[in-house]
Amino acid sequence: MIVGAAMAAVKAAKDATSTVPIVMVTVTDPVGEGLIASLARPGGNVTGLTMTPTWEIYAKQLELLKEAIPRAKRIAFLWSPANRAAPPAVRIVEDGARSLGLDLQVVGARAPEELERAFRTMTEARAQALLVLADGSFFAQRARLTALAHRLPTMFASTEYVQAGGLFSYGTNYPELYRRAAVYVDKILEGAKPADLAVEQARNFELVINLETAKALNLTIPPSLLARADRVIE
Repeated sequence: MIVGAAMAAVKAAKDATSTVPIVMVTVTDPVGEGLIASLARPGGNVTGLTMTPTWEIYAKQLELLKEAIPRAKRIAFLWSPANRAAPPAVRIVEDGARSLGLDLQVVGARAPEELERAFRTMTEARAQALLVLADGSFFAQRARLTALAHRLPTMFASTEYVQAGGLFSYGTNYPELYRRAAVYVDKILEGAKPADLAVEQARNFELVINLETAKALNLTIPPSLLARADRVIE
């Protein structure tokens, strides 16, 4: 049994074996990437959970960011050009910004050493808020990212960023995905075939707000937004 989180890990496992069962957890578009035949009937030795569709959450993140900071008109979007699955997210953010009347600045960072430059670019362009791509390399640098964003209201993709000092997050509940992955592991160990286990799409999204960070930014979160938050860190 192999449990793989991100796309690179699952692809490497699939390249290594076509017989050992593989349970994926946070993979985006497994059909398009050739990991499975379909969500309902995966076929081969891979099953589990997918983040499909996730790109649409960026439009929601933009709406929440605008609601929290109505004065913000220029929004930066930090993404990684090294992430092959990211271009659809860029297009959705661009479309969402146009529909909300926002001036969008798209800034790329391929590697950790490019993050400081990316934030200098945002500062020079006078960005008033920031949206960050859900990306494994960014997640690994979350403490550094939240430190760099200490003067910029930022919306992240998962709770872990907010726990590290980020302002907002709206996205998938990752611990829940791993708990669900354990169910697949159990079924396969009990004799089920991965080819017959339908792939489950992530459906639970949560809004988390860090009031301590809001205070440091001298930002008042609208009561209507606080009331809708799944978690508030004080």
